[in-house]
Amino acid sequence: NNEQIEREVEHLRKVITRLGTPQADGKIGVTYGVLFDDEEGQDYFEALMGTLKAAKKRGVVDFQGQMLLKGAHDSVMVTLLKPLT
Repeated sequence: NNEQIEREVEHLRKVITRLGTPQADGKIGVTYGVLFDDEEGQDYFEALMGTLKAAKKRGVVDFQGQMLLKGAHDSVMVTLLKPLT
């Protein structure tokens, strides 16, 4: 349901903020491998990729490609476009 998706997207923003590195433009970036391996994230997200896709559709995050897979895409940068304020 939509409310659950919104909660997960909001939680994703917090996780990326905690794990990521601030960039010069104010956005925050973290690699998919770091995000995937984060214990708190693993406990929270049923399907990290689903949450990432939903967040990308909403313009909250950006990453290269449509699908990220553990191992193959560990070094792909996930950028938080709408940092927490």
